[in-house]
Amino acid sequence: MADKSGALRATREEKVKRTSLAALPAESSAVSLDRLIHERTRLAIVSALAVNESLTFNELKQLLHVTDGNLSVHARKLEDAGYVVCTKSFEDRLPKTEYKLSASGKRALEKYLDHMEALIRATREG
Repeated sequence: MADKSGALRATREEKVKRTSLAALPAESSAVSLDRLIHERTRLAIVSALAVNESLTFNELKQLLHVTDGNLSVHARKLEDAGYVVCTKSFEDRLPKTEYKLSASGKRALEKYLDHMEALIRATREG
């Protein structure tokens, strides 16, 4: 019985060693992920804007199933970072807020996706 336990433990230790972040190249470390984009709601906003020329506040809210306050806070953080451009206007006397992904937002998303792909590759190749 001790042999089985020891073999099982060795297998687990080998797995941990293979998937350890320390074994990944420095540029693939999870620690160096863009924390601004990595958050779920902000990643969803940036991804939605990457495949649409622009989206209104209400379109994003409906698409992402988030509250007004939640969307507002996350969109503002992306706007402050220069990742999205927010345009406010009126349409038929109603306020309209429209978001577009900026050039730096596109670059940040591409870098983030490349980083995640490198992490996945490194983990699979072990």
